[in-house]
Amino acid sequence: MRSANLSFLFAVVVAACFASPIVAGDWAQWLGPKRDAIWEEKGLVSKFPKDGPPVVWRKPIGEGYAGPAVAGGKLFITDRVKAKIDPKNPPPKGTLPGKEQVHCLNLADGKTIWTRSYDCPYKEVSYPTGPRTTPIIDGDHLYTLGTMGDLLCLEVADGTVVWSKNFQKDYKAPIPLWGWSAHLLLDGDNVIALVGGEGQAVVAFDKKTGREKWKALTTKEIAYSPPIITEAGGKRQLIAWVSEAVYSLNPKTGAEYWKHKHPAEGEVARPAVSIITPKRAGDKLLISSFYHGTLCLTLDKDKPAATVAWRSKNSYPKEIDGINAVMTSLLVKDGHVYGIAGMGEIICQKLDTGEVVRTGTEIFGDKAAFCGSVFWVDAGELVYGLTDQGDLVILKLSPQKCEVLATAHILEPTHAAKGRKAVWSHPAFAGKKVYMKNDKEIVCVSLAG
Repeated sequence: MRSANLSFLFAVVVAACFASPIVAGDWAQWLGPKRDAIWEEKGLVSKFPKDGPPVVWRKPIGEGYAGPAVAGGKLFITDRVKAKIDPKNPPPKGTLPGKEQVHCLNLADGKTIWTRSYDCPYKEVSYPTGPRTTPIIDGDHLYTLGTMGDLLCLEVADGTVVWSKNFQKDYKAPIPLWGWSAHLLLDGDNVIALVGGEGQAVVAFDKKTGREKWKALTTKEIAYSPPIITEAGGKRQLIAWVSEAVYSLNPKTGAEYWKHKHPAEGEVARPAVSIITPKRAGDKLLISSFYHGTLCLTLDKDKPAATVAWRSKNSYPKEIDGINAVMTSLLVKDGHVYGIAGMGEIICQKLDTGEVVRTGTEIFGDKAAFCGSVFWVDAGELVYGLTDQGDLVILKLSPQKCEVLATAHILEPTHAAKGRKAVWSHPAFAGKKVYMKNDKEIVCVSLAG
């Protein structure tokens, strides 16, 4: 009996050594610990030294739009390596051979701990540069979603595949124009993904086995926007914005609570650019798109329901009255909502009414920056972000102005799109550092004060 107890204790110790527990200060999923772009860390710089913030390490990396996730002293990131094409035996037209990769790096120095790769030819995908979604970490397991619909559950310790799904093969899902781009959501025992197809726009998988738990909704396009979990009206609600409408579902069963079309008539400009993450602020829930502007809903306090608080009067390019966000997440501070509009303008609106307070060009200047984006986080008094030009910025937002307190050029924009070169990868903010990448390198920069 004593021997059995010792064996059990040894097993527990070994498991603890190989697990990667999420601790305070980690950034283990898209937009941080609470999926809300809020960085709850103190002791950060409010300006940069003359020569810029200290670069802790730089490391070469492959192409892709996916941002990193950080947990347990490790960084996880995906990229893609193109295959060499034999001119005498070219691939079928529209097919780009290559491999997607999942990397585990040592957080302290960027050295590779392990890499898991899998064959992944790109077909019928616009912007076929690389993976789009941020990995999500849960203890000793890691979940990734690739451009062609490869959902993987891996061991954090060594990258061993625990289970996998492919949305084309397993669900006969149509390939989204921009590939599978909506970040995964971990909720309890479920991993929730936007899959696509009849009755399966949203699918919940058992996180341990990959077994399907439920599926729901039909939509023409699933687009980019990742789902969130929020609580209102006495119920936990899964919020999923899929192309022509935003839905609230029961996260345990997939049953529908409510939906609202956006735009109001439901006639979406195609391809749909439902990209940003729904934003919860008090009793309000916001989404915003380039062609159709912003929709603000009021969540019912007594039951799972929502009513329209206001909409932007947006008919791009004829009339723009408010935020028509492309990729930049919405921030809400002191009763005001801030966003970056389609030409790089920073716009401030009143949260309760949608009244436009001001429009500014402090970040990108007076020259229109088509799809100009800032991957930013709210750190209380200040906002930290990476512009799509590779500039690390510290901002102070108020209804009166956007004050740029500091700027430092860290990454070269490497991806050509919309008539300009850009960086389209969201950083991770963890341990008083920021981790960010372009198509050539990943960089760790200290923001410790």
